[in-house]
Amino acid sequence: MEDWMKPGKISYQRWRSPELRGEADLMGHTEDQGTDNEICTVASSTAESDLPTEGFDSLASFTETFTVDDALEAIGFGRFQWKISLLTGLSWIGDAMEMMILSILGPQLHCEWSLPSYKVALITSIVFVGMGISSPLWGNISDKYGRRVGLMICMCWTLYYGLLSAFTPVYGWLLVLRGLVGFGIGGAPQSVTLYSEFLPVKARGISIMLIAAFWAIGAVFEVLLALWIMPTLGWRWLLGLSTIPVAIFVCFSFWLPESPRFDVLTGRIEKATATLRRMAKENGKDMPRGKMVAYKQNERGRIKELFSHQYWRTSLLLWFIWFANAFSYYGIVLLTTELFQSGDACEVTQGAKIEPSCSLECKYLTSADYKDLLWTTLAEFPGLLVILFAVDYIGRKKSMALCFFMFSLFILPLYACIGRVALTVVIFIARAFISGGYQVVFVYTPEVFPTENRALAMGISNAMARVGALITPFVAQVMLRTSVYLTLSVYCGCALLAGVASLILPIETLGKGLQESSPDRQAGGQTTTASSQSNGTTRSTDQR
Repeated sequence: MEDWMKPGKISYQRWRSPELRGEADLMGHTEDQGTDNEICTVASSTAESDLPTEGFDSLASFTETFTVDDALEAIGFGRFQWKISLLTGLSWIGDAMEMMILSILGPQLHCEWSLPSYKVALITSIVFVGMGISSPLWGNISDKYGRRVGLMICMCWTLYYGLLSAFTPVYGWLLVLRGLVGFGIGGAPQSVTLYSEFLPVKARGISIMLIAAFWAIGAVFEVLLALWIMPTLGWRWLLGLSTIPVAIFVCFSFWLPESPRFDVLTGRIEKATATLRRMAKENGKDMPRGKMVAYKQNERGRIKELFSHQYWRTSLLLWFIWFANAFSYYGIVLLTTELFQSGDACEVTQGAKIEPSCSLECKYLTSADYKDLLWTTLAEFPGLLVILFAVDYIGRKKSMALCFFMFSLFILPLYACIGRVALTVVIFIARAFISGGYQVVFVYTPEVFPTENRALAMGISNAMARVGALITPFVAQVMLRTSVYLTLSVYCGCALLAGVASLILPIETLGKGLQESSPDRQAGGQTTTASSQSNGTTRSTDQR
């Protein structure tokens, strides 16, 4: 408000419409007192107009406008984004720990409860079933009621049933409770949707990739926690302590604001403006002057919009890419264990079959097993570092394609007779690339879909990934015992097709702002806005 106390400067505004000028002449001298973000500028005559300075024979007023994108670009990346990175990262850590615990819980219960192999596998499958069912549901909730609402509910759900599963008495209850945990985890990707809507264009790619690093941190932390807890306290304590990141997120979620893009789309302009002011204050930046342009959309989170003529091709290709990512990622994780148990690749390829061991054979995980699991998990970081730079230089589409093609390339040596060390190196590199590609698709998906359907698109895409995760054990474990070459060919072929699908995606999002609505709706909204403004309001981008 200090600008209002400074000496006034007289300026002119050229009218683009003679009719509007006539209306202004009839108005005389008026003055509108706006809010801090709604500034009306009054231009009066000067000496050059040969009119006395005491009077106003003509008046011109205009309102500066800005969009959410303009505000985010002006605010930039700063302290606010770092804080929200850590908070949403906690939900990502919790997601990774709940997923990583599956590889630790199975062998333990196999021995402690004398479970056959199919029951051990069912503990993992039931989690993916819950995630596949709930992902579209959480996406729909986030599109209709808010990203913050959807994320908080799913995290509270995960925390509650995660703690209850630590007290499960029998196998049946464990299945039910872990399935409900999976139902809650299905909403975790909405943290990426929320986070992406607070980021400026230039920082979005790298920032979302850095959020993906929290997944790797969570996976590593779970292995270290198991190495410390399992020999002394057992699996129940591990289940309970693994909910700590989710519990911290729930405790601090009161700080988490709603997405300003979602608020604008639902007509809550004051709330969106307040959030943007808060961001600007924490980052030490100034808000753009003027009035925020809004386009209200009452119909949100509709599946049919994903099949409109602008998005149907993108939707179908992305669903396959998500499927291939999960299918290949969890496949290489399972193949690692299977191939290591066979000694080396020579024994696998020469034998052409892997003889199944007795399903009742019991073997607890040792400290050496946990260390091997830790080394395998560390493969997430190299791939993430490579893609971190590629995603903003060669684009999202080419980065995804690069990861799929490199994964296929490093699957090929498994056809040959290679030793244990070479086998470890090859699998390590293959997992690094497919892990990096998995994170790129988390960057691309919220960028390519508009705000009105972004959360739903993320939810359905995540459900497609869970379908791939459900199928891959039958390939990596069942088919592998029939034919190693056929198994490797399935993974190699799937990755190659996904690489081609990435290249033929119709939209590259590098350097582009997030869309608030579909192009047709935006055009309609702009027409309506223009017609309403023509009644007495003139927009101007030039101020003299």
